[in-house]
Amino acid sequence: MKIAFVGKGGSGKTTLSSLFIRHLAAARVPVIAVDADINQHLGAALGLDETEAAALPAMGAHLPLIKDYLRGSNPRIPSSESMIKTTPPGEGSRLLRVGGSNPVYDACARPVELDDSAVRLMATGPFTESDLGVACYHSKVGAVELCLNHLVDGREEYVVVDMTAGSDSFASGMFTRFDMTFLVAEPTRKGVAVYRQYSEYARDFGVPLKVVGNKVQGPEDLAFLRDEVGDDLLVTVGHSDWVRAMEKGRPARFARLEEANRAALRTLHDTADAAYGDRDWERYTRQMVHFHLKNAESWGNAKTGVDLAAQVDPSFVLFEGAATPQPA
Repeated sequence: MKIAFVGKGGSGKTTLSSLFIRHLAAARVPVIAVDADINQHLGAALGLDETEAAALPAMGAHLPLIKDYLRGSNPRIPSSESMIKTTPPGEGSRLLRVGGSNPVYDACARPVELDDSAVRLMATGPFTESDLGVACYHSKVGAVELCLNHLVDGREEYVVVDMTAGSDSFASGMFTRFDMTFLVAEPTRKGVAVYRQYSEYARDFGVPLKVVGNKVQGPEDLAFLRDEVGDDLLVTVGHSDWVRAMEKGRPARFARLEEANRAALRTLHDTADAAYGDRDWERYTRQMVHFHLKNAESWGNAKTGVDLAAQVDPSFVLFEGAATPQPA
């Protein structure tokens, strides 16, 4: 299951992403956690110190390796240099699974120990001073989008992505890659303004979206969110002494998280699991192709010097049972 956490900056999006990841790990569910935010804080929220977080490999720096591996023996892609972030898989492409090992995970993923279990953590890498004026953050997130396009995952395994804040997540088709998107919203006008932007995009593309109210302190906050987001409000989260201790670098074992907040995480898990029944791999593949052709026409063809529409395999549909070929 592919899950995204989105919301405005400062909403608590990364904190809730990390809590959900911890919840899944405690339930012994295989998890790949991905930090795709321009501000790279997911590692710290999962307990890494500054040195450990800074040592995480940047997916953006390994983009040539990622492209070359995923291309496999796909005859429609003569060279990995012609692949862009939206390039879809086809016959002969290598596909990724949540479990197991491969050169992409070897280069880009690192284990993070969480109490008695562990998750894989991947990160796009920070937006540095050397990027200013010569790159946009979407070029870094492109590595994540390419991996998601080539991922086959099942019901009892999760990829959880902490997305970039605000409406920037809609700058590409990556927002359509998820089985469920949780929008973290504070009970403020700014908090729900992001919801209005997201809900319009989500509705147009059939993206499942639920709101998680954060920093809710009482009935008035709850009533405000209900008035503003209606039935999309799934659950609310209030103050947490456990989170405060975690942010100070002194977290207790996850089992000591407040029961009300643990119940909220169980609701998120149940909601994500229920989304499995609504999976439509044909629509998923169609949307992948749609955004690839859109990007090809707007900038990709000019950048690569080739007709990227030729990369589309019209007979290929990604699905859960797809083989993961390992061509020589």
